[in-house]
Amino acid sequence: MVLEAIIRPNTSKLKPWHFLLLGMLYSAVALFLSLWIFKDESSLVMVFLTVLACVPLIHGLIVKEENKDTKIKNEKKLFREHWKLLMSLLYLFLGFVLTYTILFIFLPEQTVATLFETQLFTIQAINSNISGDFAGSGFLSLIMANNLKVLFFCVLFSFFYGAGAIFILTWNATIISAAIGTFIRNGIETYVTSLGWSSLATYFHIISIGFLRYMTHGILEVLAYFVGGLAGGIISVAMIRHSTDSKKFSRVMRDAINLLIFAIVLLVMAAIVEVYVSPWLG
Repeated sequence: MVLEAIIRPNTSKLKPWHFLLLGMLYSAVALFLSLWIFKDESSLVMVFLTVLACVPLIHGLIVKEENKDTKIKNEKKLFREHWKLLMSLLYLFLGFVLTYTILFIFLPEQTVATLFETQLFTIQAINSNISGDFAGSGFLSLIMANNLKVLFFCVLFSFFYGAGAIFILTWNATIISAAIGTFIRNGIETYVTSLGWSSLATYFHIISIGFLRYMTHGILEVLAYFVGGLAGGIISVAMIRHSTDSKKFSRVMRDAINLLIFAIVLLVMAAIVEVYVSPWLG
């Protein structure tokens, strides 16, 4: 298919910004197709179509990473190789968020309500479960428990479906975009009502604050989920290609465990930032 062929898994020397543009392209095409053909179910169909375009690329990249596990014995060098992939996937995710957020802000309100119906309902459900002070230790525990649950599903989906974690991460991209878009639209509406359109700089300030508020901790969370997805994916590939009692499989498992530990550390950092830093950003 055309979208799958734009960047192939065996293409070398790709720059991170290629993945940013790819993420924007995949998500934009998925969004408009879902709105055009499956309007009433577009909030979920756009996630499915975005994932459908990404799966061949992600699966091919995971297979390449598993090959590196069996060939590179130096753990620091292996981690540097993984880091290159993780940064590329992070840019892919940012491409999703940018496209979804921009369209959330500028599309008509009724269209946005239909297109992000499920995401907005999910955000309302999350907010209704949050009580007490943002700085409370109970809230920190709640955030950590939720983040670890998402990490578990990323590992599980990647293990069973190879590139399955991209579904959860694309869904999270739509949630984050809906949250950012809602924050920005509400902020602009407030300033338009009180000041009119004279203070254009204020509107750009609202947009920057919106991204800063949610992406400060969101980047760490998403990176952790990609790390977990990579761990699950390379285990899945290794089980197919190698005997479970072989040295190559043991090497892959050791690398996967290191990745999972790194993912948990990232989630702890993300939870601390979300509880103690993000609420003060807007």
